[in-house]
Amino acid sequence: MINPPPAKNAASAIGAIILAAGASTRMGQPKQLLQFQGRSFLRYSVEVVVASVCNPIIVVLGAYAEKMYQEVSQLPVLVVENPQWRDGMGSSIKVGMTALNAAAQKIEGVVLTLCDQPFISCDVINQLVAAYHSTGQGIIASEYAETLGVPALFSHKFFSDLTSLAAASGAKQVIKKYSHKVFSFPFAAGAIDIDTPQDYERLLN
Repeated sequence: MINPPPAKNAASAIGAIILAAGASTRMGQPKQLLQFQGRSFLRYSVEVVVASVCNPIIVVLGAYAEKMYQEVSQLPVLVVENPQWRDGMGSSIKVGMTALNAAAQKIEGVVLTLCDQPFISCDVINQLVAAYHSTGQGIIASEYAETLGVPALFSHKFFSDLTSLAAASGAKQVIKKYSHKVFSFPFAAGAIDIDTPQDYERLLN
């Protein structure tokens, strides 16, 4: 399932991949479709990235792909499906990276993000990009709850590491491997993600 890529913005050299392929087993229903601020988590997270400086934008779907596609098909993003989504996040990152490399001949870096961090914002994404340009570091990772994670920006130097991740691994493995090349960006609210009905209830309250 692929829709046509959006027109490329030559002024931007940082792409983005939104990972939304999981089955939400702990939630008991597709958390990507839960409502937040008047729209689904998936649409909200995609709109945040669309409003940022990133381009092109890849959305990786997997479980419930047909339902998810309806949420974002009208937005200026490239939607791809990971048929091996059950294998883990690494397989979705690989699908996203393959699509990104095909959509843009020259891309300087990529922001990886999820759709279950409700407090992600356009400003957070743009500040990751600004930190990348100002620090010269190859990885800009969000810092929260005494860890480093996504959303995170990786320069093209790490594209091969992202593409070759084991299926069950995530971007954190690359961040840990190259910890000496990481600039940490404080994003305390990044610690809040929505995995269970209790998480969602707390968010709404």
